[in-house]
Amino acid sequence: MSFDLPRNVILPVDAVDVRLDPDPHPFALDNAEAIAENWQREIAANPALFDGTVVLLSQLAYRDNRLVGRCHAVTYSTFMLWRKRRENSGAEHAYAHAVLVAGDNALVAIRMGLQTVNAGRVYFAAGSFEPVDFRDGQVDVDFNMIREVREETGLDLSGAERGKHWHALSTNSGTVIFRRYHETAPADEIARRISAFVATEAEPEIEGPVIIRHAADLPVGLSPHMKPLIEWHFSGEDSLV
Repeated sequence: MSFDLPRNVILPVDAVDVRLDPDPHPFALDNAEAIAENWQREIAANPALFDGTVVLLSQLAYRDNRLVGRCHAVTYSTFMLWRKRRENSGAEHAYAHAVLVAGDNALVAIRMGLQTVNAGRVYFAAGSFEPVDFRDGQVDVDFNMIREVREETGLDLSGAERGKHWHALSTNSGTVIFRRYHETAPADEIARRISAFVATEAEPEIEGPVIIRHAADLPVGLSPHMKPLIEWHFSGEDSLV
């Protein structure tokens, strides 16, 4: 098990070859009792949590503008324990962001709902990779992006113009794979649509939209990994890709 990629730098990515291994993740096998005990504490503190299925990496490398790796399906309860024991765990987390760019070049992010694990945090609509995001064993990053944006905001980005390439930012807390998705409507109109969708949801995942209009426009609760992405966008770097 190895993780070999530059940290804390935005990387161009031409291909994502991350495969789903059918075998259990070693972290899940080695920590079964602790996972069960921790989950009881987690749901006691937040009964809204659901023990679904996500994936954890056992390998990820960056080679020739490609991300190559292996991951395993795990329960969300396994993921929750890993969050507390990630150092030297033999596991890492990767997730995807559709960087939603409005017609006026503002960015539209979301603030997570109070009942969620990341309550109050601001980032682009996203969720962990799940088995449904894999095609013939290989992750479909854009499928995950479009699915998560639709589930959280009601927006359908399947017809939106996309950047030609992905990018990635890897930190000690995980690796985010991101891509611009361009909408023609201004940010205020997109935010209105999201707010209208949230109002119809019995148990919305998000509190609502957050508009970011320039590099210094950093909202309260912004997740640490977001600042480099915001600066990258407004710098104009790769503005057409």
